[in-house]
Amino acid sequence: TEARRSEVDRAIIRIAAHLPDLIVYGEFAPQFPSLEYFDGVLMFVDISGFTAMTEKFSTAMYMDRGAEQLVEVLNRYISAIVEKVLIYGGDILKFAGDALLALWKVERRLLKNIITVVIKCSLEIHGIFEIQDSEEGLDLRVKIGLSAGHITKVVFGDELRRHFLVIGQAVEDVRFAQGLAQMNEVILSPNCWQLCDRNMIEIERIPDQRAVKVSFLKPPPMFNFDEFFTKCMTYMDFYPTRENQNLLRLACTLESNAELENFLQKYIMENILKQIDDKQLRGYLSELRPVTIVFVNLQFAEHGKIEDVGQAIQDASIHISAVLRTFRGQINKVFMFDKGCSFLCVFGFPGEKAPDEITHALESAIEIFDYCSQIFKIRVVSIGVASGTVFCGIVGHSVRHEYTVIGQKVNIAARMMMNYPGIVSCDSVTYNNCSLPSYFFKELPKQEMKGVVDPGPVYHCLGLNEKIMFGMACLTRNHQEEYPLLGRDKEIQFFVSILNDFVVSSCSRVLMFEGSAGYGKSQLIVELDFLAKSQSHRVISLGLTKISIHQAFYTIQLLMASLLGLDACKHYKERQTNLQVKVGNLIDEKVYCLLNDIFHVQFPMSREASRMSHQEKQKEIEALFTHVLERVSEKIIFIIDEAQFIDETSWNFMERVLQRIPIFFILSLSPFFDVPCDAAQAIMKSRDTTYMVLGEMTPADIRAKVCLDLNVASIPKELEMYLVEGSCGVPFYCEELLKNLDRHKVLLFRTLVNEDIKMNVTWDVLFSESPGPPPPPSTSVDEGIEVCDLTKGVRLKNMSPPSTLKEISLVQLDSMSLSHQMLVRCAAIIGQTFSTELLFEVLPCWNMKMMIKALAILVESSIFYYFRNRKEFRAVMNQHSSTFEVHYRSIALKPPGGRAAGEEEQIRDLESEVTECSVMCFCKPIMQKTAYELWLKDQKTALHLKCARFLEEDAHQCDRCGNGDFIPFHHYTVDIRLNSLDLDTVKKMIHLHGIHSKSPSLAPSRGKVLGFFDLILEKIKTPEENLIPIEACQCHEILESVVLPLAYHFMALGEESKALYYYLEVAAAYINVSDNYLAYIYLNEGEKLIKSLKDKKIYHRFETATFFCLKGQVCFNMGQMVLARKMLRKALKLLDRVFPYNCVSVFLQTHVEKTRHYAYLNQPNEESPPKKRLAQLYQQTRCLSLLWQIYSLDYTFYCKYFAHLAAMMQVNSALESQDDFQIISAFLDYSLHSQLAGYQGIWFKYEIMAIERTFQLPLRGKGVEIVALVTDKLSYIKHLMGYLDLSIQLGYQAQRMWGLLKRPDKHYLVLCRLSKALFLKNRYKNLIQVLKWLWELSVNEDHIISKAFFYFVCLDLILYGGFVYRPFDECLGFTTQNDDSNILKFHSGIMMGLYSAIAIWYARLQDWESFGEFFNRAKKLVTRRTASVLYCQGFSRFLECQVLFLQRQIEEQAPNAQDSGVELLKNLESLVSRCTTGPIFHPRIYHLMAYVCVLMGDGENCQLFLTTALQLCEAHGNLLEKCWLDLSKKWWYSGKDPGDDHWFQTVLNLPLWDEVLTGRINLEEIEQNKFLMKITSADNPFRNFRPRHKATSSSLEVNQQMLQPYSTAAD
Repeated sequence: TEARRSEVDRAIIRIAAHLPDLIVYGEFAPQFPSLEYFDGVLMFVDISGFTAMTEKFSTAMYMDRGAEQLVEVLNRYISAIVEKVLIYGGDILKFAGDALLALWKVERRLLKNIITVVIKCSLEIHGIFEIQDSEEGLDLRVKIGLSAGHITKVVFGDELRRHFLVIGQAVEDVRFAQGLAQMNEVILSPNCWQLCDRNMIEIERIPDQRAVKVSFLKPPPMFNFDEFFTKCMTYMDFYPTRENQNLLRLACTLESNAELENFLQKYIMENILKQIDDKQLRGYLSELRPVTIVFVNLQFAEHGKIEDVGQAIQDASIHISAVLRTFRGQINKVFMFDKGCSFLCVFGFPGEKAPDEITHALESAIEIFDYCSQIFKIRVVSIGVASGTVFCGIVGHSVRHEYTVIGQKVNIAARMMMNYPGIVSCDSVTYNNCSLPSYFFKELPKQEMKGVVDPGPVYHCLGLNEKIMFGMACLTRNHQEEYPLLGRDKEIQFFVSILNDFVVSSCSRVLMFEGSAGYGKSQLIVELDFLAKSQSHRVISLGLTKISIHQAFYTIQLLMASLLGLDACKHYKERQTNLQVKVGNLIDEKVYCLLNDIFHVQFPMSREASRMSHQEKQKEIEALFTHVLERVSEKIIFIIDEAQFIDETSWNFMERVLQRIPIFFILSLSPFFDVPCDAAQAIMKSRDTTYMVLGEMTPADIRAKVCLDLNVASIPKELEMYLVEGSCGVPFYCEELLKNLDRHKVLLFRTLVNEDIKMNVTWDVLFSESPGPPPPPSTSVDEGIEVCDLTKGVRLKNMSPPSTLKEISLVQLDSMSLSHQMLVRCAAIIGQTFSTELLFEVLPCWNMKMMIKALAILVESSIFYYFRNRKEFRAVMNQHSSTFEVHYRSIALKPPGGRAAGEEEQIRDLESEVTECSVMCFCKPIMQKTAYELWLKDQKTALHLKCARFLEEDAHQCDRCGNGDFIPFHHYTVDIRLNSLDLDTVKKMIHLHGIHSKSPSLAPSRGKVLGFFDLILEKIKTPEENLIPIEACQCHEILESVVLPLAYHFMALGEESKALYYYLEVAAAYINVSDNYLAYIYLNEGEKLIKSLKDKKIYHRFETATFFCLKGQVCFNMGQMVLARKMLRKALKLLDRVFPYNCVSVFLQTHVEKTRHYAYLNQPNEESPPKKRLAQLYQQTRCLSLLWQIYSLDYTFYCKYFAHLAAMMQVNSALESQDDFQIISAFLDYSLHSQLAGYQGIWFKYEIMAIERTFQLPLRGKGVEIVALVTDKLSYIKHLMGYLDLSIQLGYQAQRMWGLLKRPDKHYLVLCRLSKALFLKNRYKNLIQVLKWLWELSVNEDHIISKAFFYFVCLDLILYGGFVYRPFDECLGFTTQNDDSNILKFHSGIMMGLYSAIAIWYARLQDWESFGEFFNRAKKLVTRRTASVLYCQGFSRFLECQVLFLQRQIEEQAPNAQDSGVELLKNLESLVSRCTTGPIFHPRIYHLMAYVCVLMGDGENCQLFLTTALQLCEAHGNLLEKCWLDLSKKWWYSGKDPGDDHWFQTVLNLPLWDEVLTGRINLEEIEQNKFLMKITSADNPFRNFRPRHKATSSSLEVNQQMLQPYSTAAD
């Protein structure tokens, strides 16, 4: 058909575009080499500046550097040159990087005129560069050389691949002429000058040269160049004719010709043909890619015949192609270069990347060098090898282009090849990254290289046939005392255990460590070597390399040489003497010569030895070595690094000797490439072998490693997360990422001194530092310690991966099929995690079955992980695979099964599991970044837009939470969405029926309130009402799978306003789930966008206000109240709700707000405010709610007025919004503030108003949730104020409501509070039930905060309850394992509580060293003061630590004990006076104050504090503290001394809860298991001391109001 014919035509035209007319229209030569002689004019154009431009792009920092930008600039200029050449009738023979060679093939008689045409073309090319400047800011200029004369075309190769080049004097002349040219000059070779029309050309002579420089053309006055040109072109065989005059090239008209197409394909590389057959765009082939360049130069004997040279090139090319094919390299270009023929060979082209590419390149280079050096007529062989990132891609014009490589590494390889003739040379990158031993190289003297500023060290590769060099095969690393081995404690424990067993037994032992490259095997081996030697064991260590496996008996040879002490001998005679002494009586002198090849000695050959077969010689040598090992008096440990390179003969000997002689082998190895030999398998399966697979390093170990590598005390948290995520726990990955950051000058270092530590915290350093290992003891803060920072504004997540890691990913990508590569690349656009639905949306022309099958294969290949949901994903991502033991013997004993059938069944199972999964992610983030960089810019944009459109409809809260914005009414404030949808309009169409309670005329009584909540619970449970949600809240899932990806996609699209919108949504959502650090990270992204938009004169007032509000919330949650207040004030100002700064303004503003308040209450507005206004009011209430709590933390007298005003303003903003949720929350907040501030007549009124408004809510949807929230809030208030019974009743109701409503984020808080209230009431059975609920919730929801609180209560049970629910070691283990948690470490209250509780335990046991460790951890959190109950609980425990430490100071008669006691009393009193410290904490605080007074001999104040504490306990019903107070009073005033061992005895006898539950232990008995805060007055040096500090009445007066029960005010 016509369509089929057109498709074939396009294919042959695409093929012809890669080749010159000289080949396209040439003859089909049957023999090789084939020579063709002709005359013509040659033009050599060299463009300077492209290499520098390529280097700029290849070393760019971010992933958006874009190879297509480089392609665009390159081809803009090169295509202009190509176009000029084609217009003037030239044929582009070759593109050599940023240069090209063109030919005008004509008869000799026409050369004169054609030279004139070519000069005209050359001058016009210069004109192009004179009028255009590079957009990249680089100076691009051309140098042109021309020659003319006899030319020979040589075609060589084989039936698979062909090459061509032109040779002859004209070729040498054109390169010589171009070499003489300066910028923007045209140089004619001597022969060209002789053959040209001199009357037409104005020239300038070059000193001492026969070549000339063209100034300009000077045609006669009546000369018509167009006619002249037309006439000349009639002699050009393949210039487009008149009917094709609009074509640049006649080859564009080629018709289908299968024979011609097959012929032309042999001149093109296989990967290019694949892309042409796959009909993919040229741009897919253009990328910045790490490769290894091998430049081979062959120089021929002078005066050699053309035929002989052609045959030599043919022979060399056949061998070069065969060698490269073995190692997956390719010949990219062949051309004559500086009096020789040069082959540009490349390893690592797209689709051809292989592991250990650099070593393959060096091995190929050596083999090529050895072979070509033997070819007749080849005088000198020179090879340069360089590795690094270069541009690989299509260069040229649409009708004539080639696939080539351009970059600094190409230049370096070429210059090394010419500057170091006759050898194989390589650069430092190649030397450092190959797996050949260092003694195979020799550093060369430096030489200046044209066009290369600093090539670095250059090495001579000596070859792979060097003799064994004893003493060289040592371990590659040395033990460094100052650089400890991190994260390998488990492996060392295994080693120590096996070593101890080996020492006392008579059996051999083998310890094998397997780990992929980069896992730190070599460093582990060095550590084990050091440990073994430190115990005076005989240890022989060696490190193998890739070449070791190819040399029979090599490993044993090295081990025995070291055992016999031959490695230290400098001469063969010394080795001979040594051998005669040590093995003289073990072997017949006649067979000494058998050791000649083994140890490179020169014993005379005997007749007996010469008659032995190879097997007999090997048997004799092995017998000798066995005797040597048997005669060693001490046990030997052999340590071998890179043991996968042990040769088969050595494995066989090792297997036999292990069965006879007790030897300890320690082997580290990478996974075997092929199935290991039988002997190796036998050793692995042996009973005496322990086979360990190394696991990943933990995040804490990665952080410690980075601090050690950088020699700093701490690193930024952002850097830590980047390295932990990017490295995947692999040490080598971490090191390469760190080097990449250092190379781009991302890391900053500064000295931290005392002033820095004490300075005020700013937003930039809020989460700045993650501490590393402790500094040396000699380091003091005064001297200053180094810390690491990041350059401001750097985007770590967008950093381009280092070439070393990118290369690893490219190896995996190139091993895939093209369809699988496309899937991986599409997934990379979506991000590190993705859903199968979105992937299917962006994949072009795939069906679901095809995609699922491909995903299953990629999961099997460890490219992707899959998860059923986000919760499972988060749980797995928080885990790290640790080292584990493999039992090969057990595996071997299993019956064999059908391997192929099993694999097929496994793939089918994977397909079904992938179908059910909702989340997938890349196993290695480096793979995602590498695949992402392969896309072109336009393609990225289209795919990002597709993703954004798919996701945006779901970018809101879940159905369970009402489908609103994470920032209420956010989308009404900005026109942001691609697909706008008014959700409120939809909701108005739905008629909701609810139950409305009549407004009571009287204040509700306590019973009525509780009864109402019970009614709600019954209503929720009723199936007919359908109030229980079908599923739990999905907002966290939506946040991570929709909203966060949307921000990323809009950033990639350059839509900064939209990206800002979603980053603010993300930050708000993370604050809701208590992840302040991630909120901080995305607020920083938002800050960059706000600044960028501001620079573009775009200002979003509401977005900026929300930004400051969210920053204020993060600072508030982090306990940085000064910073939080500053941020919240800024937000209120932008929200048109300015908060006053001084007392006068506060009093004036308070009057205004009271007036507004009465107006809102008495004359409510019937119309709801517009949505945009509602968004502002919501932010106002949030800011003001935090602001009054901040001011309440400050006990300065005037701050209570600021707090009162903020609380009043919150109520007014809520009333203006007319939103029930906001109003009820504001009423309850105002009631709480009034109670804490001591406003007796106010708090009850607003509590009643909140309850009455709750009675009027419809019991559907949001109304039910508000009721649950009111129950929760009332329970919290009553708990804080000390009404424990009512708090417990409300708490039970609230926890049932949140459980039914499936809100774990609220449920856990109620359970935490309920457990504390039950504990204080000594209701242990109920408490344990609540703890069980809390544990179950923490496990099911993977909620670390609730788990932390669970262990906090468990510690309290041990310390104050008198029994054990969970053992102390379990609580300690949880705390130490999770003190690095991204969520817990930023919750000061709970962590301070855990640290302090552990410190109290150690203080009671008199373990003051352990006490100090945890006390100091808690102390660091004290300044991060929050207004939460958790902080008050943690801080009260911390003060208890201080009290116990004071008791120790007094016992030891410390000189500063008096001052410490006075200071501690002041701190305790200030805590009581602080408004946010609820009365529930006062009994414990007064108890501690009483104890401090006893310690300091102040009996009067002690009695006062004890009495007050007991009165408060009676009022609150606090039985726990009352029991402890009674015991303390009894001991303190009875004159009895409990003795030092009281608590030790108590600890030993602490019963388990199960014993209490079964009745074996009486509850009354466990109440006596209290720690007695002892005081021995007789020994107290301050027993007659009256402290200057006198208890004030203010701290006691605060509690008088609290002694009245709730019922008297409410009933």
